[in-house]
Amino acid sequence: MRCVIARYPFELSKSGVLASMKGVTPELVTGESVTIGRRRYPAKQVGQVVTGQDRRDFTTGEVVRAMTRLGFTCQDLPAAEPASTPTAVRTASALLGGAASAAV
Repeated sequence: MRCVIARYPFELSKSGVLASMKGVTPELVTGESVTIGRRRYPAKQVGQVVTGQDRRDFTTGEVVRAMTRLGFTCQDLPAAEPASTPTAVRTASALLGGAASAAV
């Protein structure tokens, strides 16, 4: 499949991507990712390995579009649920058995 990443044309195939990523250890996923085999790789890492370009030269969107067209599963990092951090007033109220802790 022909695709353009960072204004350069590439001829990519699913088997070629699998071969390129074989033996590559996935980095920590902090954004969009591509599942190749049983591993999740950051989209930028996949783009760098497959194209040989610097990660600053392309966007994750370009890589995700190309990998989706090849049949790989791509996903966003799930949004983290906001942590309920206790405030000083809530903590004091809970220690004193106040109603503020029951209302929250």
